[in-house]
Amino acid sequence: METKKINGEKSYFDPLVLARLSNLYLRARWVVEGIMSGIHRSRSKGFSVEFEEHREYSPGDEIRRIDWKALGKFDRYFIKEYEDETNLRAYLMLDTSASMNYASDGITKFDYGCILTASLAYLILKQQDAAGLVTFSNRIESFIPPKARRGYLMEILHALEERKPSGETSVGKILLEVAGKMKRRGLVILVSDLLDEPEEILKGLRLFRFKGNDVIVFHLLDGAELDLPFDGNILFEDMEEANLKVTADPQAIRKIYRKVVQEYIEHLRKECRENSIDYQLLSTSAPLDHALVSYLSWRG
Repeated sequence: METKKINGEKSYFDPLVLARLSNLYLRARWVVEGIMSGIHRSRSKGFSVEFEEHREYSPGDEIRRIDWKALGKFDRYFIKEYEDETNLRAYLMLDTSASMNYASDGITKFDYGCILTASLAYLILKQQDAAGLVTFSNRIESFIPPKARRGYLMEILHALEERKPSGETSVGKILLEVAGKMKRRGLVILVSDLLDEPEEILKGLRLFRFKGNDVIVFHLLDGAELDLPFDGNILFEDMEEANLKVTADPQAIRKIYRKVVQEYIEHLRKECRENSIDYQLLSTSAPLDHALVSYLSWRG
């Protein structure tokens, strides 16, 4: 089996290692089970429970009952003895526009986003919550409403494997459209490079919040998009509009480029924070567990 070739704790979450696995199901399972193996190892360290209504995690306990906030405080895993019986309804929104097909080195933003989305779906359904999927460019490509039934993961994974990055980006418009389709409140998880007008994106995110939804944004960028590390005269081409091309010396524009990119990121982060939206910037070289632990911390 392909996974036997992969050794070491970090390899559970390395995007390049994961990309070598033969299908999306194996990748998602590998990430989630990597996180779970870390939980199981923590049991050997020993720790006394210091608060009521919790007990230390034991193998076989449902991971949906883990108190992730307690993990941050005590560096050990605890189970809540009480639990709200209302299952979460999660809408996983993956940007599949042409710009997501970019990779300077390693895997594309699209491939990283697919693994992340598949892993989140696997984890959410494993927690007995409901997961759904929306893939989009400048239109909705697929819409699978959230359900918590057995076998639903394969339907979501099949939809992801069928998609290829293409088309222009229209994140803001799609957010508004999906918000109009939602019949019940839930959690919206957006995975996108957010290469769209920021105010249009924020308008859509604010509408989700206005309607009572929780929102997590995974802002996915290639490392080269953050740093512009190239040398010499380079021809830059827009991946969504083929007629947009420009030749430039990265060294001459690198400083102002980085400044503009950081200002854009900080603007999004600030507006998300002010609207109680969880914003996470991810590089395609970042281990996958960073994103999943962020989700689990929110879920706790």
